[in-house]
Amino acid sequence: MSDPAVVLDDLRSESEDLDQLVRELDPGRWATATPAPGWSVAHQIAHLAWTDAAALTAVTNPDGFAAEVEKALAAPHSFVDDGAQAGAALPPGELLARWRTGREQLREALRSAPAGTRFPWYGPPMSAASMATARLMETWAHGQDIADALGVVRRPTARLAQVARLGVRTRDFAFGVHGLTPPDEPFRVELTGPGGESWTYGPEDAAQRVTGPAIDFCLLVTQRAHRDDLALRAEGADAGRWLDIAQAFAGPPGAGRAPGAGTPTGDVPEGGKP
Repeated sequence: MSDPAVVLDDLRSESEDLDQLVRELDPGRWATATPAPGWSVAHQIAHLAWTDAAALTAVTNPDGFAAEVEKALAAPHSFVDDGAQAGAALPPGELLARWRTGREQLREALRSAPAGTRFPWYGPPMSAASMATARLMETWAHGQDIADALGVVRRPTARLAQVARLGVRTRDFAFGVHGLTPPDEPFRVELTGPGGESWTYGPEDAAQRVTGPAIDFCLLVTQRAHRDDLALRAEGADAGRWLDIAQAFAGPPGAGRAPGAGTPTGDVPEGGKP
């Protein structure tokens, strides 16, 4: 179980790194198209602000959050885009201020939540640590979309451990959302972190295995790159199937990226992160 305080500190750092990437953008560059069809840089930040606001409602007003779920059920294929579009229409300065205020309010609400509390969400209820991890994953993933749009190469950080852990934990969800029965047996996942450290999950003797760079695994489970463009290796048919459908985010199956359309991996030049 992750320590909520550690995850919340990582979430703040991830958010500040992304903030640094967009804060000095000329107003016109907020309209730059990102790899997500129909979404600009402004849409990406607006989505983060919108989701933070929804999460804050879930934490501070669980009964009131039921109305947000009803909105999602009424428009399952458009409510996320609608939220992003509304925020993207704001002047960049106002949008940036809204994101900053909302993410800090959420962080403080999660930090002060009583231990063991679980909050409603669009999927299963989540603990404070799980909510923070999901927000970190989304911040990193949408930050990657923005970096790709702006032609910026970000240096991977140890915070990717939170994203990788979520990717492993959502294995059964990925199978289920595709209408498949999750495998009964546990998998072994062995990843190499940004500093050469080893991140491992599952029993050592598992027959189904996934190995490779942690950054590649995180790009895969957030569907920011196609499997064919990543240095991940699967041993076992079920492990291979998982790499085809992996999804760490809630909602219906994502379309993912086409081969050659994702973020390139490999050595990051010194000073590559803005």
